Amino acid sequence: MRRAVIMLTAFLACVMLSFGVGATSAWAEGEALQGTLKNGDAPVAGVKISAFTQDGASVGVATSDAQGKWTIAVPGPGQYRVDLDVSSLPSGLTVTNNRPSLTPTVADGQARNVLFPLGGAAGAAGQNNPGAPKAPSSFDRYADLLYTGIHFALIIALAALGVSLIFGTTGLTNFAHGELVTFGALMTFLFNVTIGLPLILSGLIAVVIGAVAGYTQDRVFWGWLRRRRTNMVTTMIISIGLSLALRYIFLYFFGGEAKSFGEYNGQPGQQYGPFTIAPKNLVCDAIAILAIVGVSWALLGTRLGKATRAVADNPALAAASGINVDRIIRLVWTLGGGLAALSGVLLGTYQNVGYQMGFQILLLVFAAVTLGGFGTAWGALVGSLVIGLFVQLSTLWIPSELKTVGALAVLIVILLFRPQGILGRRTRIG
Repeated sequence: MRRAVIMLTAFLACVMLSFGVGATSAWAEGEALQGTLKNGDAPVAGVKISAFTQDGASVGVATSDAQGKWTIAVPGPGQYRVDLDVSSLPSGLTVTNNRPSLTPTVADGQARNVLFPLGGAAGAAGQNNPGAPKAPSSFDRYADLLYTGIHFALIIALAALGVSLIFGTTGLTNFAHGELVTFGALMTFLFNVTIGLPLILSGLIAVVIGAVAGYTQDRVFWGWLRRRRTNMVTTMIISIGLSLALRYIFLYFFGGEAKSFGEYNGQPGQQYGPFTIAPKNLVCDAIAILAIVGVSWALLGTRLGKATRAVADNPALAAASGINVDRIIRLVWTLGGGLAALSGVLLGTYQNVGYQMGFQILLLVFAAVTLGGFGTAWGALVGSLVIGLFVQLSTLWIPSELKTVGALAVLIVILLFRPQGILGRRTRIG
């Protein structure tokens, strides 16, 4: 019961933060649609691009410059329709995938890259009679949203797994966990863009640094509070303050503009049945799945995993059995920091890197952990899949600005019938 009260307080505080501190900063960064038109390596200038809201209202028009670049500022996050005017293409060029109309989703503070692969006119029978671009069918849109939901859910699941493990072993609702996600993305940006290392190597270094950061946090800060027997509500409030401090430290050093990694930007999608997926996203999905399966196996099949579950069940009994509780908690913090950093790396490849990118997904991470059930890796994954899929697919019926609210509504409905979460265990109070 006490933990339920703490989690309810945590959700309310996160909602207040979402509409208060940091809310204006996301808008200050500015959202946009952008792209580069090329025929092979040659830029294509003078092509007209138009953007529209879901209701068909015009957002803006741009024309590609001498480098083939174009940008359209949009009024906020959400899903838009972007049309390429095929009649403005140079003679002999066409959109090679026959999709001159796309429906990208723009996240908070994101400058979303929109790709139109151009090539020769072979097979473009309709090029001699160009008309209005054909809008994607409802099935294409459903397939794109389905995959996007799964991809986003796997990214959330990595962060949610760390939150679940830390809460299970310490009882702490850590609002600064989102900043560990941001830290991973910023470290990757530092090594990839500033220093010039390959993105894959930069990501590996960032995950290691994130794990060290998690260990250091518990070693010098949370462990000290734990030894002083600071109550959970106080530590939760401290984590909110730590989150705010770290976020604006990131703002000071990184700046308020969203930036992208130096590699794999604007990667064209490949057709896999009804899905159009960039290869980098498939690689990120495989990495996330391997990480989740690996952590789950470690928890179930190793001595350290069994000791971790024992500490989560009953720390006092685990200590009496000879388990070093502080050592296990420090291990969990190390693992949680590494998973959060990995989540940040993958999120940075999915969208641009910003100083509050982790904070922007924190509420969804908490929702996924609560929905799946605390203390289980598979619960974090299942909860993340439900949240991720609903967030994306709900835009078929409700405005994209309300998709997060819709996900939380589903959370409330499910918890009314199953308070312990989807995979959580029933516990007796008293």
